[in-house]
Amino acid sequence: MRNRRIWLVAGLTAILGGCSSGGGGSEAGQEIIPAVYRARFETSKGDFVVEVYREWAPEAALRFHQLVAEGYFNGNRIFRVLPGFVAQWGINGDPAVTAQWRTRFIADDPVRQSNARGYVSFAKSQAPNSRSTQVFVNLADNPKLDTMGFAPFGKVIQGMEVVDSFYAGYGEGPPAGNGPRQDLAMASGNAYFVSQFPSLDFIRRAMLEK
Repeated sequence: MRNRRIWLVAGLTAILGGCSSGGGGSEAGQEIIPAVYRARFETSKGDFVVEVYREWAPEAALRFHQLVAEGYFNGNRIFRVLPGFVAQWGINGDPAVTAQWRTRFIADDPVRQSNARGYVSFAKSQAPNSRSTQVFVNLADNPKLDTMGFAPFGKVIQGMEVVDSFYAGYGEGPPAGNGPRQDLAMASGNAYFVSQFPSLDFIRRAMLEK
């Protein structure tokens, strides 16, 4: 497998240069969330459920809980699907909403679990503390991501066949491929995805399960 990197935005390392010494603040102690919780995702291909474990990655578990609770993922396009690697989403359909969240970075969590098939992690750049809203499901065992600092916080416990079926025809984004450009997606939201990449699958609604 090629050496692939999961970057929040191509070239984001330069943007984050001023934050590389610890721009992400700890949120894990600011809000109490369950030790284990589930989030259901209704998508254009069916439903899948993610079970989250706070002890695996407290910062990530809290941020994911916040994003689901506030409806951030509703309408998101699953814009990066690379068979045998990952399925990724986390750019809101409304650019104004994306702008409110994209620099609300969280502190890095230690990697306590491996990026095994079905496990869910936040995307990030090479800079420290650069996670914000984008997440991915591992479509295969990706242990190399463990050494790169991608910390799983949950796993798909139902509907992995749905995740496997997400449209993958557009491939990787620039410069490695001709798929969606994340900078343009952040600037224009779903208007960009719908006009340029109409076959992308999407999240209809994400919700916390009782």
